[in-house]
Amino acid sequence: MKKVMKSSQSVLILVMAVGLAGLAGCETNPYTGRSQLLMTSVDQEMQMGAQAYSQVKNDPKMHQSQDLREIEPVQRVAARIIEAAKRSKYAEMANQFQWEVTVIKDDKTMNAFALPGGKIAVYTGIFPVAKTEAGLAAVLGHEVTHALARHGAERMSQGQLTNAALQVLGTAAGSAGGSAMLGRAAMAALGAGAQVGVLLPFSRKHESEADYIGILLAADAGYDPRESVHLWERMEQMSGGKGPAEFLSTHPGHETRIEQLKKWMPEAMAIYQTKQAVSAGELPVLR
Repeated sequence: MKKVMKSSQSVLILVMAVGLAGLAGCETNPYTGRSQLLMTSVDQEMQMGAQAYSQVKNDPKMHQSQDLREIEPVQRVAARIIEAAKRSKYAEMANQFQWEVTVIKDDKTMNAFALPGGKIAVYTGIFPVAKTEAGLAAVLGHEVTHALARHGAERMSQGQLTNAALQVLGTAAGSAGGSAMLGRAAMAALGAGAQVGVLLPFSRKHESEADYIGILLAADAGYDPRESVHLWERMEQMSGGKGPAEFLSTHPGHETRIEQLKKWMPEAMAIYQTKQAVSAGELPVLR
């Protein structure tokens, strides 16, 4: 009898998962042609992004920079990347986003993120590895792509299918504690960082897409896309060959990433050469 019950549960889980997948939207990445399973709307993702961003900014341990030497270059680069996004294949979504940029004064955290809805945060600890505004453009192009390509929503959709299966088994019966945990997990899936729970790593395909589309955005914004290669060379040197836990360290490895960027560089350079090059000033030196 137990075997029959387990078999029935397994069938029910499979049917439910297939049903949810069928109800979900299937989108195609306009740059890579990759198919994406998405179970949330852009409006829902923007609301969750705004909620996660508010939680980060209201964290008593988090301090926004008040130093114009730190704020102005970040805002300048972000503004140009945002304008490039509004001209990109994601133009409709980029124009729908309510963009906001925050500089977080934390010299020990080598991190940056962009949430659905255009909520961007840059930690001052990224300055030494970005080094110049062109390096920062490579970082922000990458992060903004995660939001525009809906990578966090894609992760969250996969989690929803898993959670549906758990609920069928009765292990995630809607307790208040369970709901709170799932809420934090959803925010972490969007990419808001450790402030909202465990930072979930993006997959290899998400990271590669963000690298590829990110340098196209940076090039369109007038920043030399070749600086993305130098960025990762510095990242490798500063980490001793091991990626820092805070920033894009999971997939792919430094060498693979650099080789991929070099492969995509002719396309990015072709865009860059049609633009008016932007002077890439040095970012402030941390004390």
